[in-house]
Amino acid sequence: MSGLRLTEFVKRPNPGSVGKAIKIHANFFEITQLPNINVYHYDVTITPDVPPLVNRRVFEHMLFVYGESELDGSRPVFDGRKNIFSPRAFPFDGKTFDITLPEDEVPKGVVPRRPPRAFKVKIKKASEINLEELHRFLNAKSALSPNCLTAIMALDILIRHKPAMLYSSVGRSFFTPDGAQPLYGGVEVWNGFYQSARPTMGRMMINLDVAATAYYQSGSLLELAVKILDRRNIDDLRRGFSDRDRAKLEKSLRGLLIKVTHRSEVKRKFKITKLTPTPASSTSFMKENTKTDVATYFFQTYGRRLQYPFMPCVVTGRDVFLPMEICTVLEGQRHIKKLNEKQTADMIKFTCQPPQVRANKIKEGLKILNYHENEFLNDFGMKVATEMVQINARVLPAPTISYHPSSRQANFVPRDGAWNLRDKRVATGATLGSWGVVVFGTERDLPLTFAQAFIRELIVTCVDTGMTIPNKQPPILYANPHGDIEGSLKNAWMRAGNAVKSQPQLLVCILPNTGVPLYAEIKRVSDTVIGIPTQCVQMSHTRQPKKQYCANVCLKINVKLGGMNAFLSPNQTPFLTQKPTILFGADVSHPSPGDTTRPSIASLVGSMDAKAARYAATVRVQTARTETIADLGGMVVELLRTFFQTCGQKPERILFYRDGVSEGQFAEVLRSEVASVRAACTTLDANYRPTITFVVVQKRHHARFFPTKREEGDRNGNCMAGTVVDTGIVHPFEFDFYLQSHAGLHGTSRPTHYHVLYDENRFTSDSLQEFTYKLCHLYARCTRIVSLVPAAYYAHLVAARARFHSKGERWSDTESSESNADESTYLAVKPDLLR
Repeated sequence: MSGLRLTEFVKRPNPGSVGKAIKIHANFFEITQLPNINVYHYDVTITPDVPPLVNRRVFEHMLFVYGESELDGSRPVFDGRKNIFSPRAFPFDGKTFDITLPEDEVPKGVVPRRPPRAFKVKIKKASEINLEELHRFLNAKSALSPNCLTAIMALDILIRHKPAMLYSSVGRSFFTPDGAQPLYGGVEVWNGFYQSARPTMGRMMINLDVAATAYYQSGSLLELAVKILDRRNIDDLRRGFSDRDRAKLEKSLRGLLIKVTHRSEVKRKFKITKLTPTPASSTSFMKENTKTDVATYFFQTYGRRLQYPFMPCVVTGRDVFLPMEICTVLEGQRHIKKLNEKQTADMIKFTCQPPQVRANKIKEGLKILNYHENEFLNDFGMKVATEMVQINARVLPAPTISYHPSSRQANFVPRDGAWNLRDKRVATGATLGSWGVVVFGTERDLPLTFAQAFIRELIVTCVDTGMTIPNKQPPILYANPHGDIEGSLKNAWMRAGNAVKSQPQLLVCILPNTGVPLYAEIKRVSDTVIGIPTQCVQMSHTRQPKKQYCANVCLKINVKLGGMNAFLSPNQTPFLTQKPTILFGADVSHPSPGDTTRPSIASLVGSMDAKAARYAATVRVQTARTETIADLGGMVVELLRTFFQTCGQKPERILFYRDGVSEGQFAEVLRSEVASVRAACTTLDANYRPTITFVVVQKRHHARFFPTKREEGDRNGNCMAGTVVDTGIVHPFEFDFYLQSHAGLHGTSRPTHYHVLYDENRFTSDSLQEFTYKLCHLYARCTRIVSLVPAAYYAHLVAARARFHSKGERWSDTESSESNADESTYLAVKPDLLR
């Protein structure tokens, strides 16, 4: 076996042993019996091309008509698109079936308006899968072959097939309207379950988790319109229906499926394409050579007087005008657009569940799925355990964190994942000499005496925490939050500089609300026009300033001005201190779904000292939704030069944490990006070859951990900060692990998954796990252990911030705003701010 490479990535060294050993539950259920037969894979093409939901109906009808006669009574499963898997061979290698879908029930004696839909279903044998190869892969005896991937796909489709026939399904999840909760704006949240077949050490498992997604509220279209426009009732719209209302409503309703209620025999579905610019009472059309309007037509044809003739009509198909009051929205239509701030807050409130509640919900999901009595699983001979798997985990010891020696308890080990700044002074305090304050609002919103009192409290806290602030009376300006933000900030910058005759270092901005547009514009101007840091604070926190709040703001200001808040003593992080070492964090942030105008943004941050407390950043704009970082080479060169200028030496080791990559892209990202880092090094010096380790960081997964004993959990019932898992539910043989480094504040904590794709630094399981966990204590912006290694966290923040650097954006709180932002409108950040 030694001659055969099991993986192009890194094989797992021995599992780690550091820390306190415990047992935990994970939301994985063992497949206790895999199909012990060959599985037959068929390609299927259904024409005309229709959505998966219709494909499934066609498939179901085909089984109903031809199952016994042509398919030997097999019970195949279907993915809704291209693949069929069967536990028995069909009596043919290829065949085409003509299927006619019965039209939705039409009452007797009524002639259907459309002919029934006819489909061609072409089935062709693709392969025969022997699961022996999958067993070998799970037991680390052979590599992940295409055959294994197809076998895993077959299991995935097998467990999804029945739920997809019964429920509204989205990807690997399915949802039910039972217990739906209304969100703001005519949207409701449906609960459901996610399931995925996962290869783990020596066995296949099903990862089962709760899921939630947004759907449009079904029923009366008028009621939905009232909610979208945030009115109390329909009568509010009698007083006037503005063009802005119409545009907002049309944007929300476009593409929705509706039925009509005025003719009981019509079961047809209609799709809304737009709204009429005029109300129903004055929307006219030609009827048998005479001009009439919709309201009159309905009265004359159906004897129905419209109650709401002032509302526009919906337009469907070939210019069919339907008054809103006769339309009902069909159930089960997903809300794919981005949720606005209020909806997002509601969604989080509904989906945030403590661990025990989540674990019980998952058990309920198992009952609903009822694998035990699923005829498709039984036909394939597959069995699934009924209990969550119990696995070995370890709780890593927390490191000693150091503040300034003059602090009380300058060196301490944090307990329960958090600490506070009481009697602590930052390791190196910055000096703030030249600065200004801008209040976005009027003196009525925040009287000058209140603003001065807040600034006094902030100064006292900053000085107590170890900063030096010689200028205790910065100029305070009031500015219109809806006015010329760029002008206001430039004015504040001038005033601040003139007050002490020196270049301003910081502007403190007091904001009236948490809305994105003002914040985005402040950051665009300060980052790309003026070139000094800004610290935004909420007006609500300034009226009665709390010490704790001021301390948190102070942490951020100190770092922005070049200070260092806390560090780990050099002996605790030998990987950083034995040789010059740089940590990189990289992320790509993509535009929201449905946004066709904005680009993707790639960010890279690099540590600048042996304490990994200071980072420099660089960003690039690239083609939308490309996973790999296009100009990674140029970005790495930039940060290696900055490292050299800061430390006077070249890093001999590179540890690269890469966020934002899904499993399917591992190989492509590894090939492209490690090569780019290598090339960047040789650009600087042909003989420069530092050792590289490349680790992918994933937060978007569905693994969750639950303590088996209450005393082994934290006060919220989550596993303790520092819980690491590198056996049981991880990859059969590659170097990956889960680390739940933080103590969750709400809900069930999500561990972060680290997967090593390339490693020239010869990490052991313990050394990489411990080092990563220690780094999670060094996030400068709060006094907590964070859930993501800070290099990746900062990269994520930088990419999100760069979104605000586009000129001419209209950042609305609601759906993603329309934008003309191509790559050229993103402005460069002033060099001093990249550090």
